[in-house]
Amino acid sequence: MTALRKSDFPLIDVRQHLETGPIVLVTSAWKDETNIMTMGWHMMMQFSPALFGCYIWTGNHSYELIRNSQQCVINVPTVELADQVVAVGNSTGAAVDKFSAFALTAARADRVKAPLIKECYANFECQLFDANLIGEYGLFVWEVVKAHVALSVKNPKTLHYRGRGQFMVAGDTLDFHEKFRAQNL
Repeated sequence: MTALRKSDFPLIDVRQHLETGPIVLVTSAWKDETNIMTMGWHMMMQFSPALFGCYIWTGNHSYELIRNSQQCVINVPTVELADQVVAVGNSTGAAVDKFSAFALTAARADRVKAPLIKECYANFECQLFDANLIGEYGLFVWEVVKAHVALSVKNPKTLHYRGRGQFMVAGDTLDFHEKFRAQNL
């Protein structure tokens, strides 16, 4: 492989290359209210227990619901839900019931009060694990306490935000497991 020629790049656009995890739809519930928010700022932090970190802006309508309940569900949509993902992200739950407005189906979770989204191929029920970074950074650290995944979806075509209204679609799989295992025996 040859070295690639690079150019200076605007710092404001760095996220186009670093924020490439799948876009998720975060559902919340507090008292009699539910909401959905679109999120791209998240990361796996640990595998056992499964810890997941995410940034939630204090001005987001879901912030207070999530902060008060200390629970949420991380729902992973595929490309078929792209229109809903964008619509959810460009509206506020203070003004609209996003489930009915965007034809998404709420389903009862097993371990948390926030609903699952039936149309998403994966749903991860989360309980707040560490609140120490919320006040200063808006960083919530969750423990995934229950996982639901449609095993029939072999190579999910997930959405990845590139900034400025552009998304990339992932879905192809490169499997090096057997090669790696053979080399290390």
